[in-house]
Amino acid sequence: MKNTQAVSLTTTKTKSRIPSVRVMHFVRLSVRLAVLLFVVVCYILYRVRGGISVRTILGYPIHFVVIWAYFAVEMILRFFPSRLDSPGSQKVFRSNYKSTGKKHIHIEDNHGVFLVGMIWIAFNLIFGVLYYLGVFDEGIMLILCCVFAVCDMICILFFCPFQKWFLKNRCCSTCRIYNWDYAMMFTPLFFIHKPYAWVLLGISLVYMLRWEVTFYLHPERFSKNTNAYLACSNCTEKGCALKKPVVNKRITMGE
Repeated sequence: MKNTQAVSLTTTKTKSRIPSVRVMHFVRLSVRLAVLLFVVVCYILYRVRGGISVRTILGYPIHFVVIWAYFAVEMILRFFPSRLDSPGSQKVFRSNYKSTGKKHIHIEDNHGVFLVGMIWIAFNLIFGVLYYLGVFDEGIMLILCCVFAVCDMICILFFCPFQKWFLKNRCCSTCRIYNWDYAMMFTPLFFIHKPYAWVLLGISLVYMLRWEVTFYLHPERFSKNTNAYLACSNCTEKGCALKKPVVNKRITMGE
């Protein structure tokens, strides 16, 4: 009887344990919120005092270089497999392809990809126009990037308008555009003609291109019908505990 109770308690603790992937999401959210707050404070001080740092690296304030390096390293690490990242981004790797033996490729959200891309470009063109008109300055564009970075984590953890209104994918694991995140995050940098902007945006676009090329060469990795890695039973994220899955019966490939 005691052994049965011990096994039951162990099972309950295992089930109640928060997945490490989700913990990392909250860590990233916390860091990005801190970065956003810091950048906003620095911008306000800069506008009030006309400057906030005399120590520079390559002409940029040290704190700015640290934030730039943080995002650059975060992106570069995503080029490699990691157990602490979402299956949504990790399905791109060959090592995470677990064949189900089925040939029918079901991509839930491929219909909405072009629409999402056009909406995001149009949305950011508004900020680009305001920047060129002088209404927004470089600091505001950087703040926008930080806001997008925070919104990215909110989409993963709580609510994603792209998933709910356009793509209709069941969860982040099957999201067709999961690794567009950095390119979308740094879109405002397109309008800033500075080396730091080109580098960050360049890395994000290479990352997105790698994702798209892999999708068209190996669509079987992106379908839960052909890749067992994306099955709910194998999920290492359990994001549905916070964000309700979306039901979508559309089939967009392999019909």
